[in-house]
Amino acid sequence: MGADRANRGRRRPVRATAYAGIGAVLLAGCASMPDSGDMRDVESTPRQDTQVRVFALPPADDAQPREIVQGFLEALTSDDPNYETARTYLTGDALKKWDPNTSTMVLAEAPTPFTQVTGNEPSGGDYRYQLSGEKVARVDGQHAYTPAGGEYEETVHLTKVKVKDTQQWRIDKLPQGVVLGRSDFERNYRSINKYYFTSAAQSGEAGRVADPVYVRSQVDPVTQVVRDLLKGPTRWLNWVARTSFPSGTALRKGTAHLTPDEQNKLVVPLNAKADRVSASRCQEMAAQLLFTLQDYMPNGVDEVELQGSTGAQLCTLGEDQADAASRPGKGIEYEYFIDGEHRLVRLSARESTPTPVPGDLGEGVKQLRSAAVSRDEERAAGVSVDGSELYVAPLTSSGTVGEPLLRSAGATAKDRLTTPSWDGRGDLWVADRDPKKPRLLVLADGKGEPLEVRTTGLDGRIEAVRVAADGVRAALIVEKGGKRSLFIGRVEREADADGTTVSIVDPRSVTPDLEDVAAMSWAGDSRLVVVGRESGGVQQTRYVQVDGSTVPGPTPSALTGVEEIAASENENQPLLAHSADGIVRLAPGEQWQTVVKEGTAPVYPG
Repeated sequence: MGADRANRGRRRPVRATAYAGIGAVLLAGCASMPDSGDMRDVESTPRQDTQVRVFALPPADDAQPREIVQGFLEALTSDDPNYETARTYLTGDALKKWDPNTSTMVLAEAPTPFTQVTGNEPSGGDYRYQLSGEKVARVDGQHAYTPAGGEYEETVHLTKVKVKDTQQWRIDKLPQGVVLGRSDFERNYRSINKYYFTSAAQSGEAGRVADPVYVRSQVDPVTQVVRDLLKGPTRWLNWVARTSFPSGTALRKGTAHLTPDEQNKLVVPLNAKADRVSASRCQEMAAQLLFTLQDYMPNGVDEVELQGSTGAQLCTLGEDQADAASRPGKGIEYEYFIDGEHRLVRLSARESTPTPVPGDLGEGVKQLRSAAVSRDEERAAGVSVDGSELYVAPLTSSGTVGEPLLRSAGATAKDRLTTPSWDGRGDLWVADRDPKKPRLLVLADGKGEPLEVRTTGLDGRIEAVRVAADGVRAALIVEKGGKRSLFIGRVEREADADGTTVSIVDPRSVTPDLEDVAAMSWAGDSRLVVVGRESGGVQQTRYVQVDGSTVPGPTPSALTGVEEIAASENENQPLLAHSADGIVRLAPGEQWQTVVKEGTAPVYPG
């Protein structure tokens, strides 16, 4: 539809119907009926108002094979909840077995049908089209998004069947799932964070972790989100996350739609699997729902009520009762960076002049080139100015620097220690880039003997590491052959009689289109801010999701010569960067402002 199929579709009359304040647009060949004047093509499919609904039309009695294929593809882009219109283009096994929920294949543009004819004449009752395009991503049956590449090629077979006493073309063989162009995907789907808990074995004490999925934005998204949450974490995250909902928990039979009432309270009726949960577990279940729904509609749900299979109330949870303090970045007091005298300094939102942190790291006892501040802002780790040594000291007036916890034997500063990172359980991470012994290390509770982290699946040298607040996901810049790429890996911990093993598992690229990633930082529960460059392009700063999808909305304004960037996991905090202009700050809705001319290594706690 839209830009994906401009000037390629059939032409049939359509009508637009408005009801209850909601506009419903019927599609056929991407034509639209204006209030006056001639019919004209829709030139694009921009992100539409959430109250606009788009529907397709069933096949015309005299539709030819190409029109049937085109009409079916257009129906896949509509807001038809169960793809009932798309099914009117099918017959036989295709009608019985086609499952649109298997997956969604996203292409750079809408799939292009190329004809492959069985026999010499299409009037013979047997016809075949090959669909082709360039793959962008695949959304699986759990609604998890994964970037994809290569060519898409699938075949659609048509035959003639008797419909309304006439012979008409219908599709009787087709690939499972849905296929559509990127612009239609961006219009029809929205990324939502489902929320689960990290297991104690993985993150010290249970914390929350975001699991992004894509739902159809106009097709009862609240109910979709709740159903997805109840099914549990997606496969990639399932190894390190848990749900408080008992296995098999689902919406009570007969529940069709979930809608908050006028007081922004949502009642969620559950089946018998949840009937006997304890009060504390019910509160955790309600918290998962509340966090998830507030991510989808921040001002739309203030309270959640869970009901059992008989309609009895199990528990309620309001926004004021939820553990809002568990939100990453909440309560952060300062921004930090290394000043021109190689000291760790800090700056609050109310200040315009940075001040040295309390203790040796702020007094320049050890000159630093980078640092990381613990999430409780009580300790800091600093890397010496030549990159060879790692120190940890309290951020108090009596906070002294002792012996280094780690030394690198790399021959040059670029071959030594990276900027460190604190995870949500208080462990300290750092990579040693010594070419003779490159390794990723973690220090339990920021002290003691460093433990080497297994990095199976990562091919190259780690240039930067940032561990999420949840402690179970790590972002890593990996260099190989002059190309630096960004990966997200799952952090898994196993303890046995011989000790603890920490591994980065199943790393996946989240910026496949960037040839050179210079810097990155976590910038939300499932979002990162990335500085990089496409092949042959200029440096740019953008937001990306941990699943590799793009973040809708404006990107940070352009900035010259960015070497380092920092963001808070509280998305309301400003961005910090080290650029050609020194240390600069970008507050929401504003332009970059210079903080100091001399300074490096900006960081938020974490």
